[in-house]
Amino acid sequence: MIESAAVSLNEPPQSKSWWRATDPPPPIGIYSGRFSPTVTLLSALFLTVALASVVWLSSSSSKLDRIESPERALSLMVSRTRDVQEGLKRAPQWEQQLLAWASGDNAAERAHEIEWYQELAGISEDPLVPLQLAILQAEAGHVSQALLFAHEWAGAEDPLPQFADLVMAAYGEGPVHDADRYVLWQAELAEALPAGWFYDRLAERLARRANDAALVASIQEQAAVRVDRQFVRSHRLTFVELGAMAVGTVVCVLLWFRRNEPSSFVRLHEPGVPPPWPGGIGAAVLLRGGAIGAMLTAMFLIYAPPDNASLRALAIPMTNVPLLLLAYRHLFRPSGMTFDEGFGLKIGWARVGPLMAAVLAVVAAGLWGEWVMDRLSEPFHLASHWTEWFDADLVWASPSLTAMSLVEYVIFAPVFEELAFRGLLFAILRRKFRFLPAALISASIFAIAHGYGLVGFISVLWSGVLWAWIYQKTGSLLPAILAHAINNLLVCLAVMALLR
Repeated sequence: MIESAAVSLNEPPQSKSWWRATDPPPPIGIYSGRFSPTVTLLSALFLTVALASVVWLSSSSSKLDRIESPERALSLMVSRTRDVQEGLKRAPQWEQQLLAWASGDNAAERAHEIEWYQELAGISEDPLVPLQLAILQAEAGHVSQALLFAHEWAGAEDPLPQFADLVMAAYGEGPVHDADRYVLWQAELAEALPAGWFYDRLAERLARRANDAALVASIQEQAAVRVDRQFVRSHRLTFVELGAMAVGTVVCVLLWFRRNEPSSFVRLHEPGVPPPWPGGIGAAVLLRGGAIGAMLTAMFLIYAPPDNASLRALAIPMTNVPLLLLAYRHLFRPSGMTFDEGFGLKIGWARVGPLMAAVLAVVAAGLWGEWVMDRLSEPFHLASHWTEWFDADLVWASPSLTAMSLVEYVIFAPVFEELAFRGLLFAILRRKFRFLPAALISASIFAIAHGYGLVGFISVLWSGVLWAWIYQKTGSLLPAILAHAINNLLVCLAVMALLR
């Protein structure tokens, strides 16, 4: 016994790799090995080409092509956003400070709006676009740029010369004209611009230049009703998010203090992650099912009518069904598990409290991550392009189509994306890698598939890592699905509260 102990002491300690998994459970069950390496390799090549195509299309094509009427959409978005900022000025001081902390720098937001209008002005033939750009520039303090812009319209086609007169009369330093001239300009402005922030700003400037105090007061009074209504609608949701951040932060702190306990408070299901499936067979299932799903997605994009919301909503489950069927046949059934058991979808009423705690924690972590990313991106003048979150069905569609879009974003996308990216991709990667590499790889593929820019990519990546973490922590996919659904719901409600 003494000799054996001496031998064991002389053995070099086994080094732990920071990236390679050291704790995968042994496979349970008898699995089919009849997978053609050629078919699996072709599936991998097809998926690589599909992801590369998403990156190429998102970086090379104009983002404005995603919107059917970008002029109307950007005008609505900027006008409503400016209304919310005007409403913030009328709020109590404590509310201004709190919402300014939550929302970020207004000057940076206005600078992005000017850039988006400049981008639109470069391709649009709508004469209202340069007029609205000039108003936006002048109200941001760049009066000389707006006036220079207006001077260039003198030799252009109608109605740009008329718009040039309006801008120079409102923001120029020339002599004040007679009252009749300003009355005429007010009438021309009412015909040119729809009611909203752009109209109010130019109309008020013209009224001030004419020293018409009664008209200034009337414009401000009418604008205040709309501004206050828009401000309340938009910032009710902000207070809901702040409440979720506060409660979820408390839960995160409690989980941190209980992190070393033998039995985790939020552990909901076993076996959890890693799953008891062979990694090689799991990879073959993922590649083949993913390739079939990518083919079906391409067919939907090419052949499905873009205005058919019902068919579009069904695209998410239909493109994920082949992967789930392959997983059930080759992974779940041989291991003797159902989907409920393999994904931890059935937890019982006794675990509802820990489930809600896990969801609150990960939702709060996601909101804090978004806040930090917004603050860090401001010095570098980075932001998500407005077309990445604008959705016409949520803004302009009929109630039935809007409801179908909500079903797509809040139910279908969280359920099927979590089953595929966390339940299968991340879980199978965990048999090969430790948590962080597996989470980053799966979340990166998840983010690339969304086709966003840099800021959007980082945001989706952060969410994917969080949802992978909570899946591993709880052993159940339910917290990730619910957190994903809440995230999408908050985004949809924010768009609808601001623009619908």
